[in-house]
Amino acid sequence: MTFSIVGRSADGQSLGVAVASKFLAVGAVVPAAVSGVGALATQAFANLAFREQGLALLRTGTAAADVIAGLVAADPGRAQRQVGVVAPTGPGASYTGPECFAWAGGVTGDGYAIQGNILTGPEVVAEMERAWLAGSALSLPRRLHAALAAGDAAGGDSRGRQSAALYSVRHGAGYGGATDTEIDLRVDDDPDPVGRMSQLISLWELYFTKPDPTTLLPLVDDLAHEVHERVTALGYTSLAAWAGVENLEERLTDGAVDPLVLEQLRAAKPKP
Repeated sequence: MTFSIVGRSADGQSLGVAVASKFLAVGAVVPAAVSGVGALATQAFANLAFREQGLALLRTGTAAADVIAGLVAADPGRAQRQVGVVAPTGPGASYTGPECFAWAGGVTGDGYAIQGNILTGPEVVAEMERAWLAGSALSLPRRLHAALAAGDAAGGDSRGRQSAALYSVRHGAGYGGATDTEIDLRVDDDPDPVGRMSQLISLWELYFTKPDPTTLLPLVDDLAHEVHERVTALGYTSLAAWAGVENLEERLTDGAVDPLVLEQLRAAKPKP
């Protein structure tokens, strides 16, 4: 009882899922993805075994449509299932069982699969596809969210709103470069989960994405003096010490400062 998009980045390196539903903590049920392997959404009367089974098939190089064929053929409850799959290459695939509650259906294309059930109508997946195709310049998390927001604005789940989730993977994209989890955000119970998700993505971009090298400001002369004075006034011995406390360590770079870090530093107030 959900609408979702499974997608692949334009460069083929990121894979992910965005989902929203009138269902508590939908992110605990629907999405699954492994870097370099594929991504999957299982919904309607979700078969959670599809997540591991589907990823196992994707690991063998099986195409998205064939993954779904294998999952559905082996599932006695397939008439009430809905699933979308994207592989590292090729078109996405989507399946809607004939007994899913109306409106139910999906659309697919190169690198994406969009599906939903108990929706206000087919315009939900149509608007999601339109937003996805228009968002090729965005990062994968932002592109997935843009599609989800378009579906939400078009009516979304006909029962209302409750939760949303965004999950994507990319080799080495996790915190400190030690994992492949690019983004893993959930809004488990909220009257506007898709809107709240947008706010969380902005925080994720601030705290966990890397700075644009072309915007870095050399820490020399007046700027170096300003930064030193500000961190000292805040009670820290270095920019790194302050940034670590403020969870900005992923944006640090030797010999320069990220403008977003500088903005946060300038806005910081000494604690009483």
